[in-house]
Amino acid sequence: MREKLTFFVRRLPIKWKLMLGAAALIFLLFSTYNYAQYLVLKHWMMNQEKDKIQVNMAQLQDYFQEKSNRTDAFPVADSRLYIEKLMGKNQLVRILGKEGEILLTVTNHFDESWIPPKSVSVSELFDITHLEDHILVYRSPIVTAQMVGTIEVASNLETFDHFSQTLLWVMLIGGVLAVFISGISGLALAKQFMRPIRRLASTIRSVKEKGLTARVSKIENGDELANLAQLFNELMNQLETSFLQQKQFVEDASHELRTPITILEGHLSLLHRWGKSEPDVLDESLQASLQEVRRLKGIVQELITLTRVESNSLSENVEPIEIEPIIHETAKRCEVLHPDFEFIESTQSLKDVRLSISPLHLEQIMLIILDNAVKYSANNKRIEIEAVRLRNDVQVSVKDHGIGIPVADLPYVFDRFYRVNKARNREIAGTGLGLAIAKQFVHNYRGVMTIASEENIGTKVTISFPIHPNIE
Repeated sequence: MREKLTFFVRRLPIKWKLMLGAAALIFLLFSTYNYAQYLVLKHWMMNQEKDKIQVNMAQLQDYFQEKSNRTDAFPVADSRLYIEKLMGKNQLVRILGKEGEILLTVTNHFDESWIPPKSVSVSELFDITHLEDHILVYRSPIVTAQMVGTIEVASNLETFDHFSQTLLWVMLIGGVLAVFISGISGLALAKQFMRPIRRLASTIRSVKEKGLTARVSKIENGDELANLAQLFNELMNQLETSFLQQKQFVEDASHELRTPITILEGHLSLLHRWGKSEPDVLDESLQASLQEVRRLKGIVQELITLTRVESNSLSENVEPIEIEPIIHETAKRCEVLHPDFEFIESTQSLKDVRLSISPLHLEQIMLIILDNAVKYSANNKRIEIEAVRLRNDVQVSVKDHGIGIPVADLPYVFDRFYRVNKARNREIAGTGLGLAIAKQFVHNYRGVMTIASEENIGTKVTISFPIHPNIE
């Protein structure tokens, strides 16, 4: 039975669990408080009844003592009028002799047979139940100059019991109403709390059925559920961006790989048909095939490099190095490779500046940036290299005066295989992976890489590395 109940509760929707939980909690709190209040009130009212009956007993004791002192002979029966005035409704007063014989009985809506007479030597106060009646009895011995006996005072607690039952019913009804109201309120609050979760679940179903474009709408700011929905939207934005980038990568990689493969296939077919007997065709086809194989090898090598860069984070054990000589040596290498270009350096402010970066990685970053600047320069073959030290970081910029990048293409230049349309031709070598590799290197060293460009004016690439506090 317990397992079935547990299974049933687990299968309930969250809003019903919240409602039942709130109702159960209110019921426990209300019932505990009401029961404690009921016991306290009942105990207090019983003490009040005991105080009243004790007061009556004390008055009777004083009355008989006074009468015994005033007269030599005082019949007990003469006290009836006084006792009738003293006693209340539903009470009994009985005077017993020394041997327990009844000397006087005065009742007011009270059946004297309910209480058998009994002589006592010490006072006793107790309550008994006779059939449906609850009776409070007080017996006390009395000793005067004229008599020795017992006074019995009994009170029917009918009013007390009626009030207790009424109080109990009021508390029970109030408890039921409180539980009902708390249940309705808990259900309303649960629906309110579950609204963002239902929207989130609906959005997840939409994502499952329609793709990554669905988002949680009507997010109300201020609580944790709204923050959860906002976080889900941000996560979906990142996933959609990553998905689109991967899709674009597959399309671009297919395009880049299909071209050399198609060329290789064409030349191999040509060799198969004519190359065996035509030396010129054989030589031309072999040269073209080797060129395309080298191109494929370069693409594969750069993909491997990019994968390694993305999988490796910054090493905390990299020794600080002076970066100005590396930048200078890299510029000189490019100048030797491209003697028709002018490389203008302005790196004096980086004298003795040290950064925690691998010299090979810094050299590769600079070679990629400088190689792009050379490729896309037009008639103005001047490339400016500028480095400055700011308060908390170092900035190195490379500026060319070439064909520039259209504004629409700027957000995508760091994507894999992405090449500006003007550069998508066979005359300019490249795979479109260089900037992606450079940016990942910079990112691994907690740096930032940005590009600013204007068409037919030039492009400026800026990299920024933070200076570690312990490195001077």
